[in-house]
Amino acid sequence: MTAQRATLDGGWTGFRAVSGDDAAASAAAANLISILDTVEVPIVVLRRDLMIAGFNKAAADMLRLSPSDIGRAPRESSVLAGLPRLEEQCSQVIASGLECRADFRDGDRCFVTRITPYPQGDRRVTGVVLTFTNMTAFQACVDQVIYERECTKAILNTIADPLVVLSADQRIHSGNRAFYALFLELASLRAKLKGIFADSRTFQSVKVDQVIPGEGRRTLILDARPLTLPDHSERRVLVTFQDITARKQAKAANDLRTIAERKEELRRNEAFLAEAQRLSLTGSFSWRVTTDEITWSEQLYRIFEFDRGAPLTPELIGSRIHLEDVPSLRGVIEQARSGGTDFECEYRLQMPDESVKHLHMVAHSVRDEDGRLEYIGAVQDVTARRLSEQALGKAQSELAHVTRATALSALTVSIAHEVNQPLSGILTNASTCLRMLAADPPDVEGARETARRTIRDGNRAADVIARVRALFIKKESAIEAVDLNELTREVMALSLGDLQRNRVVLHSELAKDLPAITGDRIQLQQVILNLLRNASDAMADVHDRPRQLLVRTEREAGDRVRVSVRDAGEGVDPQNMDKLLDAFYTTKTDGMGIGLSISRSIIERHHGCLWAQANDGPGATFSFSVPSDPASVPDAAPR
Repeated sequence: MTAQRATLDGGWTGFRAVSGDDAAASAAAANLISILDTVEVPIVVLRRDLMIAGFNKAAADMLRLSPSDIGRAPRESSVLAGLPRLEEQCSQVIASGLECRADFRDGDRCFVTRITPYPQGDRRVTGVVLTFTNMTAFQACVDQVIYERECTKAILNTIADPLVVLSADQRIHSGNRAFYALFLELASLRAKLKGIFADSRTFQSVKVDQVIPGEGRRTLILDARPLTLPDHSERRVLVTFQDITARKQAKAANDLRTIAERKEELRRNEAFLAEAQRLSLTGSFSWRVTTDEITWSEQLYRIFEFDRGAPLTPELIGSRIHLEDVPSLRGVIEQARSGGTDFECEYRLQMPDESVKHLHMVAHSVRDEDGRLEYIGAVQDVTARRLSEQALGKAQSELAHVTRATALSALTVSIAHEVNQPLSGILTNASTCLRMLAADPPDVEGARETARRTIRDGNRAADVIARVRALFIKKESAIEAVDLNELTREVMALSLGDLQRNRVVLHSELAKDLPAITGDRIQLQQVILNLLRNASDAMADVHDRPRQLLVRTEREAGDRVRVSVRDAGEGVDPQNMDKLLDAFYTTKTDGMGIGLSISRSIIERHHGCLWAQANDGPGATFSFSVPSDPASVPDAAPR
């Protein structure tokens, strides 16, 4: 049976079976050609005479070859003609038996051409095989990588601070322009960089001083960060060098300027404080309790009239304390030493010229970090204030006396009425006594009883005169226990005639359990008398209702006692309520406006308060409240 020869077509028409069963060889060649045509890489076969012997389908498509190109030279192909020195390189491969490669570009496409010799059985090279690998996409990636790298380098080169990437063996891998312009020895950092490569520990910034040629000594901050490369086992470190020389110099200059400004501000504050202490007559001090170390301000030296800078000792300070104030001041100091609490007191100084200064001292306790006690305090010279208060008290006492004397004229008729009744009784009883004695026989027992009534009326007249004299006599103030109920009854008895003449109906509600208070009896009488007179005057123009006046005493919370005087007059304008107690403010056409002001001063000296409020109905109520505690005795009553 004769085998049929296989038909070779396409780029392999130049090949024929050369031995053995022609049919079998042709079939094998056909299978091989089918396999080669499925390969996407262009394959071209050249004979030893450098003529095209065959090519696969990929070569026909990509290199635009056709069966007519078989047996022709590569230079006759429009595409292969663009590959320079192709025939020369093929001849060299045939002669040497070693393959070579060449780059080949067809328009936008880029290829790598591989020229490989193929021998016959006797190893004689009978031709070459050309394979064309399309590197267009790969080259584009390479170009993009190169572009990105160059862009990165350009960006890094714009950074003024040096940057360098070190490999695992601490060799320089890459750096920016600023780094290469910098000469820096990295040996001192190698141990720390080695730690980063060993266990990825965080690199602590390092400050180094480096002498740079042309720039002198610079201060650099070195920092390092490990770089992790995806899918890459190699480890690298980015080292940055930050030049902080200018910032350091600017900070130093700014610190110097700040220090100078703070010194100037401190100097100004000290000057202001010294001037403020001088103007306010206030000195400051500190006292370390454990060591008795005492520090004074300049003004405190002036107050005590000691030489500035004189060593301060308790003995030296004590030599200025008024003898009467030494025990109380010593008690305050000892309590502060043991208790560690704030303290405040007043004491006097006896100066070498026998003058006396009044001082007010206040101190605050602090403790240092070791828990040692120290006091920071201030001492103010209040001599002028104390003298002013004494002068004011004396003036107010004089004014109060004038006010009482002025009230005397208004009470003259009432006083005359009070005295006239017992005097009339005395005359009547005396006449009766004479008649009884002239009788025959004399009525001795009746005359004796009449004489007793005469003595009684004489005592009544004496009591009225005594009350008036006590109220209006100018004498020194006396602090004593006072029964406000009794005091109120006396003032009401004195004012009763005047109130009745003004058609005022007087009522009283005096508490039975009222405790005694401590104060100046005459001054408190003056306050109640003033409130009664004001209430009577407030109802002078009332004609459509009874002129009722209610005097009430009562206890208050906190051991205080209140006295209230309620009238049924025209009342007080709410807008003027706050002005009623001011000096020289009055709602009367003939008033002076000093009665209520003096009354308020008296009550305040008794640690109390005086106020007014409108009634629910007509009129107003004036009240004062004072403590019943004996400890609340006024410090200095006006003289």
